[in-house]
Amino acid sequence: MAEKKESKKPEAEAKQEEQATSTQAAEPAGQPAAAQPQPGAVTQTLKVDDSDVVAGYANFCRVQSTPEELILDLGLNPNPFQPGEVTVKVSQRIIMNHYTAKRLLHALSMALQRHEAAFGVLETDVRRRVAARAVAR
Repeated sequence: MAEKKESKKPEAEAKQEEQATSTQAAEPAGQPAAAQPQPGAVTQTLKVDDSDVVAGYANFCRVQSTPEELILDLGLNPNPFQPGEVTVKVSQRIIMNHYTAKRLLHALSMALQRHEAAFGVLETDVRRRVAARAVAR
């Protein structure tokens, strides 16, 4: 059983700190936090341990939602131009709450804006992208 430590703070202040929480998405290395903590709020410093991470590649994503969660299924479509029925094997499923999904949306949006500013607009329609390459040749 954990031993409770005595606090030198007034009881009201200690109770207020217990109730205050701060949850943040991990910021990419070298990026400042988007919002400054509110005065009196408990801050949290995140240290990311990626020593056991398993990397995967996906060119397919299916998004599903329940009232409590957002579900991302990631997989590889080996033949994106094949006509007819194609089976895509889902290799990763990420389940998160909607608050985390919204933070992810913001982080991805910022990363894509920086990428497009540096390298140009990304065309997401594969057919247009292939047609543009054919015209450029």
